[in-house]
Amino acid sequence: MFEIFILLFFLRRSLKIEEKFYCIFVPLIHFQGLSLKKQFVSLLRFILYPFSLLYDLVTRIRNLFYDLGFFKSKTFSIPIIAVGNLSVGGTGKTPQIEYLIKVLQNNYKIAVLSRGYKRKTKGFILIDGTHTSDDVGDEPLQFFKKFPKICVAVDENRVNGIQELQRKESIDVVLLDDAYQHRKVKADCYILLTKFDDLYTDDFVLPTGNLRENIGGAKRAHIIIVTKCPIDLSSEKQQDIKRKLNATSKQHVFFSSISYDNKTSGKLNIPTEALNDYEILLLTGIANPAPLVSFLKAKGNEVHHLNYSDHHQFTSKEIDVITTKYSSITSEKKILLTTEKDYMRLSNKISSLSYLKMSTKFVEGDNQFNASVKSFMKVL
Repeated sequence: MFEIFILLFFLRRSLKIEEKFYCIFVPLIHFQGLSLKKQFVSLLRFILYPFSLLYDLVTRIRNLFYDLGFFKSKTFSIPIIAVGNLSVGGTGKTPQIEYLIKVLQNNYKIAVLSRGYKRKTKGFILIDGTHTSDDVGDEPLQFFKKFPKICVAVDENRVNGIQELQRKESIDVVLLDDAYQHRKVKADCYILLTKFDDLYTDDFVLPTGNLRENIGGAKRAHIIIVTKCPIDLSSEKQQDIKRKLNATSKQHVFFSSISYDNKTSGKLNIPTEALNDYEILLLTGIANPAPLVSFLKAKGNEVHHLNYSDHHQFTSKEIDVITTKYSSITSEKKILLTTEKDYMRLSNKISSLSYLKMSTKFVEGDNQFNASVKSFMKVL
């Protein structure tokens, strides 16, 4: 066992793995009070480490071939802005896309193109009022319902999707949702998101870590946004993070936080300040519900949290469990609350459902960010 520990130590030094990531390996020798589930996940990730090395090699070769031109990237006559991350989910792409829409929609005809994750259809679909989340996915449907003046489409083939949008609509700019690794399209602006408490520099590639590609992929970004920061993040901490990210002189680094609406929507319209009087059954199927849970609990609420996987497709049996759980709450003031994204999938299944909108708010430098994005827009 000691020999294993020494081996892991030198692996950590040779690969420059951060202390946070090193804790993935340590539970093999010392579980440090982790739950049984976390122990199992940590052990499994350690066992899969050789596959991470192979995956890293494959993604490096793929990126190299694109960089050298062996694999071709399609360029377009209109600006393409790609928003994404190195890690798998939970960085706040949806509110960031919405922020970009708000910045650009008054001056440009915008189209948002997504693959439509977990939809039950294939190919290109230009979303209209007849479509459901099963047809197009929850996030694209959310964009369509919140911003009726823009075009929203889904296509797993982004090149074809952009071409179809240009053929069917008169558009000035395309926002690509979750397309940082989709190199078949050459974007004019790449916006890379990383979470404040889970920076990509502290992570490793799949399946041992959560990165879709190694941290060298960050060099493609024109703008890096550290998301889900405390709103009062100090300048000193910002500088520490910038040093850790080691951005180039041509990259702009910004810091954003989550802002929640001042009232709930859906079945009940309750001011958030009054939620402390309510017993809450919180239903989430997103990658990272922790900020919402913390927000609600900070108000002194009694929160019962039913947590499902990201983009979870709820079965009839699960819906029955949820509604039964809500009915069992005896408090006169109660609310069945979910996220806006989950509401897109559940509103036609649970009539008593309410949701809380969220948005991106920059800690500082929002005008500078807006100007940076607009600088990538070509003269139309």
